[in-house]
Amino acid sequence: MPAKYTLTVLTDFAAAHTLRGYPGDCSRMHGHNWKLEAEVQATALDDVGMAVDFKVIKQAAREIAGELDHHYLNDLPAFARVNPTAEQIAAYIYQRLGERLNTGQVRVSAVTLWETERACVRYSEEA
Repeated sequence: MPAKYTLTVLTDFAAAHTLRGYPGDCSRMHGHNWKLEAEVQATALDDVGMAVDFKVIKQAAREIAGELDHHYLNDLPAFARVNPTAEQIAAYIYQRLGERLNTGQVRVSAVTLWETERACVRYSEEA
């Protein structure tokens, strides 16, 4: 079985949203201080002995989080047709990170998005 390395970085952002059609308080605009965990897997190390430099993963995660930071998520094109639920936001971030980081030996394996200190969603496309 080939080696597998999993690297994880953390970042955060603040954003507001409204859950359209939700039968409760979350149907009104409210915000969260979201915490984002990005997991990247690699099957090999480079000549320096790294799977991928943490700063590369951090930069990509921070840039994507920065696009969401201090925004009303419902106004963003990515959430025009889908509710900006934690699940949908995590899937969106996963896709965006994959566009930036996936190569032959490195790929985004999961995104965990914390809405509060006690509630999170983990998104992956693993079988």
